[in-house]
Amino acid sequence: MKIAVLGGGHGAYAAAADLAEQGHEVRLWRRDASALAPVKQSGVIRLIDHQGAREVPVGKVTAEIGEAVRGAELVLVPSPATAQEDIARAMAPSLADGQVVFLPPGTFGSYVMAEIARGAGARAEVTYAETGTLPYLARKRGPAEVAITIRAVRLPTGVYPEDCSSHALEVIRRVYPAVQACGDALSAALMNAGPIIHPPLILMNAAPLEHFARWDIHNEGTQRSVRAVTDRLDAERIALRETLGYPPPHFPLSDHYTSDRWMYGDAHRKLVDSGDWREKIDLHAHRYMSEDTVLGLAFLASVARWAECEAPLANGLLALAGAILGRDLRGGPRTLEALGLATLSRGQMRDLLTQGRA
Repeated sequence: MKIAVLGGGHGAYAAAADLAEQGHEVRLWRRDASALAPVKQSGVIRLIDHQGAREVPVGKVTAEIGEAVRGAELVLVPSPATAQEDIARAMAPSLADGQVVFLPPGTFGSYVMAEIARGAGARAEVTYAETGTLPYLARKRGPAEVAITIRAVRLPTGVYPEDCSSHALEVIRRVYPAVQACGDALSAALMNAGPIIHPPLILMNAAPLEHFARWDIHNEGTQRSVRAVTDRLDAERIALRETLGYPPPHFPLSDHYTSDRWMYGDAHRKLVDSGDWREKIDLHAHRYMSEDTVLGLAFLASVARWAECEAPLANGLLALAGAILGRDLRGGPRTLEALGLATLSRGQMRDLLTQGRA
């Protein structure tokens, strides 16, 4: 399959190497040409996983987004939600009928990117989909090297518009067989693990994160009190899904710590053992704050307001994050209010998510 991989982070490099090794025709795009240079010059990404280390040739490496997107059946965007708006505008002129844009994860980006591309003049019949996590637990170890600790075994995926689910899921499953249908884009956004696991970890570990040069929030930072808050926040997410009528499985985050039933299977121990998550986290700049809290947690809280579902932990953590950043996060750019959707009835929301814009 011809696949465009858009981004320059851990997930993008992992996807480019993994999918190229599987025999797909991969086009890797990154806007930062200088940062992309080591891969462009060598034509390979060094991949490290349980099979060892090897160099994987990547078909095309480019800083021109059109070169990556044109002719691709699947446009994979494993980039932070903070980059989705710019990427949508940049790729809009190159989109073509029948393409599938897949966001792992999305933070409701499937709707957002569709709207932005449309506003930028794109008229192609494109389907957008998003899931609850990246297909990989991965970390870049160098400018052209990525380590994959584990691959996802379950990827609950929603489609926008949902009426196009059959085509979108068929295309994505050719690359990621672990994809499982979970309905519409809102259902998928409420599967996103990032806004559940990361805000409690960074906020309740704020002092050691600011004190130590590196700190592993998943090891020393995950203690009983932190887990108790995470579990309660996740219970709010699940209650919200149930209020909106989304059926199980809800992929409770507790399974990540206690069983092999979660999206990555039995992953927490492997994540900690890898040592790749012992890192410096700047509370003002790291994506756990800018993406998972400012966008993701604020989105969750806004959906709870719209659905009239109580979410005291989500709102409390959002208030703490706002105090650290010095601004009110309740009206952030990824809230239903900011997206102009907060006045919709449930029926109107269902029609929009099912059929898309007229």
